[in-house]
Amino acid sequence: MTAEQMESICRTITDSSDGLTGSQIAKLLIDSKIADVDPANTKWRRLYSAFVTWQNAEKCSNNILDFLRRALQPVNYIGRESVFEHRRNEINKRLSFIGTEISDKGTLRETAKSHTISQAEERASRFRYKLTSRNVHQEIFKYCESEIRDENFFHTVFESVKSVADRLRFMSNVHADGYALADVAFAVQNPLIRINLLVTLTDKSEHLGLMNMIKGLFGLIRNPTAHTPKIKFVITEEEALDVLTVVSLVHKKLDKAL
Repeated sequence: MTAEQMESICRTITDSSDGLTGSQIAKLLIDSKIADVDPANTKWRRLYSAFVTWQNAEKCSNNILDFLRRALQPVNYIGRESVFEHRRNEINKRLSFIGTEISDKGTLRETAKSHTISQAEERASRFRYKLTSRNVHQEIFKYCESEIRDENFFHTVFESVKSVADRLRFMSNVHADGYALADVAFAVQNPLIRINLLVTLTDKSEHLGLMNMIKGLFGLIRNPTAHTPKIKFVITEEEALDVLTVVSLVHKKLDKAL
């Protein structure tokens, strides 16, 4: 790891807005078996001095990578998912220049090296970060993990809409699909899925609105993507984010089912 790469990493992970605290740096250095040679300095210079001293003495970056892995353990970010994704995203941009990245599970893995800034930006998990920033429902990550990781927008939206159908079948115990599934699950008379008491006109409007939103997703996304080649049904990142936000809203509404 070059001095420039180490400096960039140290500046990023100690950024004053949401970076590591002084006490966190001290503990992580001890856990990573790196000497804290300059504890009185500013955070990024303190960490940079520790990294450089270690690498110059040991002629490797193993413990530095171990420090970063420990600093990005998911269990330490419960309730702060956006901080985790932002921090991991920024660190991975810099690690990509040495062919390494930290996974969403907090493990190190090899990746193709970046040689330009644009490559580093592309390799970082921007798509996941943007989805997390929108607070999309966890069902989307459950059904679309690999597609999100690969930033495969076409199959991400396809699988996300399939996740709605799968959840409706589970909740209603109706083994139908598409419009027929939505019609049976949300029938006004004797509905199998209700998100409210269906007493007032507002209740009924909300109930039918959710049904039509789901049918709209089937018609707009699932049916075309199931029958049209990927090269003829192009979905941009921005379009994928918008669709996934709607799918997320559907799942959040289903969370309220009585």
